[in-house]
Amino acid sequence: ARFYEDKRAFFAEQLRGSRFELLPCRGTYFQLARYDAIADLPDKEFACWLTREAGVAAIPVSAFYADSHDDRVIRFCFAKREATLAAAGERLRAL
Repeated sequence: ARFYEDKRAFFAEQLRGSRFELLPCRGTYFQLARYDAIADLPDKEFACWLTREAGVAAIPVSAFYADSHDDRVIRFCFAKREATLAAAGERLRAL
């Protein structure tokens, strides 16, 4: 548990100064993030755009709803090496 808490804290620090709004998360290795300060795209389109434009993959949260409910929230996996998280943070802060 402590290992992933440290990873989450490290990733959150990398996103400090970005326009993402990090949402509380516990017991997971995914960080939820609201992106409406960056774009007005549906979450599936935003996730594709983010992968193409910033080279950072994210999962649209609407994929987990039967009705595809979209709150403009995506999730990032932070179970990665710190170098990978730091590179992602740099790219995400530039958006």
